[in-house]
Amino acid sequence: MVGYILSRIGQSLVLLLLVSATVFVLVHAAPGGPALLNQPDLDPAVAKAMAAQLGLDDPIPLQYTRWARHLLAGDLGKSYQHGLPTAQLVRDRIPHSLLLSGTALALAILLTMPLNTVSAVYRYSVLDYAATVTAFVGVSIPVFWLAILLIIVFSVTLGWLPSAGMVTVGVPFTVADLLRHLLMPSLVLSTFPLAQLTRYVRASLVEVLAQDYVRTARAKGLAELDVLGRHALRNALIPMLTVLGVLIPRLLGGAVVTETIFAWPGLGRLAVDAAVTRDYPVIMGVTMLVSVLVIVSNFVTDLLYMAVDPRITLR
Repeated sequence: MVGYILSRIGQSLVLLLLVSATVFVLVHAAPGGPALLNQPDLDPAVAKAMAAQLGLDDPIPLQYTRWARHLLAGDLGKSYQHGLPTAQLVRDRIPHSLLLSGTALALAILLTMPLNTVSAVYRYSVLDYAATVTAFVGVSIPVFWLAILLIIVFSVTLGWLPSAGMVTVGVPFTVADLLRHLLMPSLVLSTFPLAQLTRYVRASLVEVLAQDYVRTARAKGLAELDVLGRHALRNALIPMLTVLGVLIPRLLGGAVVTETIFAWPGLGRLAVDAAVTRDYPVIMGVTMLVSVLVIVSNFVTDLLYMAVDPRITLR
């Protein structure tokens, strides 16, 4: 076990090095440059002096070495646009993204488990077909289209829910107001994970329910809820854990479209703003955070495999 952990740490460090180097070269080699240096009224001599001050006129390998050295010291650099440390910007946005992504993931899981359990038990029923259609629609529907549709219906037409932001500006904070702002973006963001979990969990449950030990448990007279809960669901969780291991970092760092459309102040919107303005330190900061989340999520998923199925060993 210790050898496996050390091996994974070594692989993760190499992967982070490759990801950081690749992204650093791509963002710096792209034509254009930071919006801070491309303002129409900015004197070219001043822009050149600012670029030199920021170290942007140095060769890219030297810039990367300097950035990596600062990263090892816990310094992600300072944002060109905001004039604030990148670590502070990322730290301030993480709770907002956690709230949105956590709510979306909770909705997906809460709907997936009962829906697919009933769907797998009563195969080829109306509910089973409805769950299958829902999964296909959830995977196929564009997120931006669904978001705009909900805004048109519930914000513009009915006026029930706010269309943007996290709280109402100029109004004292209340939990009810936060929930009203959270409802639509979390529903939109939960669509894809719900569809993905529905596909995998149903297929896994159908396969597990056909196993001999499930038939044996039923033959012994166990109640159906005991058969499902103690025997079937636990063994059907492994595909679900695999999907969750991919979805969790994607939800947290990749909710770009949802956060942009609903003006939600999270990491996704921060990444979009940084990409538009070529804010290199912020782009690298968000990239490294998401990369670490992917690695940690995959590692935790592997450990959970052993908890769910003791037959699985990690080497």
